Amino acid sequence: MSHQEHTSTRAFISAIIPALNEEATIRDVVREIPRHLADEIIVVDNGSSDETGGRARQAGARVVSEPRKGYGRACFSGFLAVDEKCSVVVFLDGDGSDCPECMSELTTPITDGKADFVIGSRARGKRERGSMNAGQLLAGWMAGWLTNILYGVKYTDMCPFRAISRNALRNLRMTEMTYGWNLEMQIRAARARLRILEIPVPHRCRAGGASKVSGTLRGTFVAGSRITATLIRVILERRPPSVLP
Repeated sequence: MSHQEHTSTRAFISAIIPALNEEATIRDVVREIPRHLADEIIVVDNGSSDETGGRARQAGARVVSEPRKGYGRACFSGFLAVDEKCSVVVFLDGDGSDCPECMSELTTPITDGKADFVIGSRARGKRERGSMNAGQLLAGWMAGWLTNILYGVKYTDMCPFRAISRNALRNLRMTEMTYGWNLEMQIRAARARLRILEIPVPHRCRAGGASKVSGTLRGTFVAGSRITATLIRVILERRPPSVLP
């Protein structure tokens, strides 16, 4: 079956991987993504000082450069770069901790018309020892507790491994360009009454490099501060500005 015939019979799926100095892992992450499922793989090089971009290209990904630092900004730039045929977007990290072989479990409920947003839960899935710390688990639980009180949607995690329909993501009018991106998406999705599904996913320790969040005390503090600020801002806002055309 040709690529053109293949993509005409099902939803076009774009996988987006924000990456900053992940040269040790990015090639394997790209290669592990099921090619029969992802019609394009976009690696967003978020100002890396190593060979992240080059190794991603070697593995077959399309590389988008976003030199302005920020996890959310990298995700957003990847979203703006998807093919015009894209109908489902999958986000995953470039450090090897997510399990791309589980991608169909995230995308199938959307392509079958049963969900708009599917998020993986590391808290409910099988985790390698040391792959998540207590602070990450607690933060996911607290965010889920609050969204349940406010909007009736119970999350257990803020896992970066997630899938969402392209139209749904555009309509969420995302504005957070740092570590609060994942939480903002979850809150906006709950408030918009999207059809949301959370499924358990396995989670591994990062395959190489250093974590930008949990690897240092400063990284943990900065990420925690941004997530808290995002939570307060999104809950209190009335009509969020649109940053999409």
